[in-house]
Amino acid sequence: MNNPTLTQISSDDYLNHLLQQCQETPPVIDTDYLQTLRKNAVAQVKELTLPSKKDEEWRFTDLSALYQLEFKTVTPQTVTQETVDNFILPEAKESYVVFVNGQYVSELSNVSALPQDVYVGNLSHVSDAQKGKIVKYLGQSEGEKDTFTALNTAGFQDAAVIWINKNTVVESPIQVLFLAVGNNTASLLQPRTLMIAETGSSATFIEYYGTVTEHCSDEEQNHPYLTNSVTEIWLDKNAQINHNRIQRELGDSFHIGRTAITQNQDSNYTCNEVNLGAKVSRHSLQIWQNGTQTESHLNGLTMIDHQQVADTHTAVCLNHPYGVTHQLHKCIIDGNGRGVFNGKIFVPKPAQLTNATQLNRNLLLSPKARINTKPELQITADNVKCSHGATISQLEADELFYLQSRGLNETDARHLLIDAFAAEILERIPLKSLQQRLTQCVVCRTAEA
Repeated sequence: MNNPTLTQISSDDYLNHLLQQCQETPPVIDTDYLQTLRKNAVAQVKELTLPSKKDEEWRFTDLSALYQLEFKTVTPQTVTQETVDNFILPEAKESYVVFVNGQYVSELSNVSALPQDVYVGNLSHVSDAQKGKIVKYLGQSEGEKDTFTALNTAGFQDAAVIWINKNTVVESPIQVLFLAVGNNTASLLQPRTLMIAETGSSATFIEYYGTVTEHCSDEEQNHPYLTNSVTEIWLDKNAQINHNRIQRELGDSFHIGRTAITQNQDSNYTCNEVNLGAKVSRHSLQIWQNGTQTESHLNGLTMIDHQQVADTHTAVCLNHPYGVTHQLHKCIIDGNGRGVFNGKIFVPKPAQLTNATQLNRNLLLSPKARINTKPELQITADNVKCSHGATISQLEADELFYLQSRGLNETDARHLLIDAFAAEILERIPLKSLQQRLTQCVVCRTAEA
């Protein structure tokens, strides 16, 4: 493939190039609210700049290779039901929706197992009553909007919408599948997800980013593309959401994602995040606890090799008393891979009697593997229980010796220790089939190490 590059273009001109590509394809619906939302986002993009290593929040993540690609408008691609079936979990075989290159494919989706009080689909099929309420949620998350979030808002064509009505318990897990299909040009994909869990509702949600290929997700196939995703999740009082975010993009792709969660009183949010693919990936997750006795649990696993870069930024804002947040993020890095972890927990004066823990554990498997880690606690409340920390290690010689003394060879001993390191996160995923698939992927990559 011959991708024209833009090595001589200025940063401002390149941002204009991205903005132009965002607006090439019209949206599936065009209400007054969405017109205003996009117009404001376009104005915001024009006031921003592209992030670079000169920016504190991006200083360990180099996007220069991305800025050399000339993106073209994404073209529709055909995917068969047989291909989709390979990605659908058995537990979600009648509760999933499919987006291919950012476009909703209704004939490949199946939500027949979901109750009537739940809507799972795309933006254009939302009921008239919900369309009137959606202005309270879509594009309304708190926090400073970065350049890529603004680009998504300025140009997303469609959105996956999950709307769970009051006091509804969804037994079947809901799977949203975003598939990328490569072509002969670099493509810009902008998935958007909006989830609204009303008072007393409960659901398990799988957000999956992958590519249609028979190869492992970290292998390069000369089909570069950028997935620029935004997910907004709203939990009303006493709502419970278990969110499983899986990223397995192609090895020469770029993945930049932002997840914004707003929690009200007594709500409980859990995120199990696994990052395996992409040449360069960056996920920013931000949580606002807007009520008392709110719980947020973050579990993350990053496993990279070769020249991959994986960057995870999280921020949890505990704004009320009796808030709880627990975070464990693990990285397994081999080859010339580089991992980045920056986690922030804010505990202001009103957030008394808060319980917050944060731990980043990293396993480096080669002399050239790198990790940049920065767990942070910012506390001004005086009656709290908080802790944070980070560890960086290699495989312990004593543990390898012990396993070899029990009959394992050195290779099998290494594999067993790496698999056990990852299992602490994977075992927290509530779906057995997803656990097994990801465990097999870890085992496969460990065998190649």
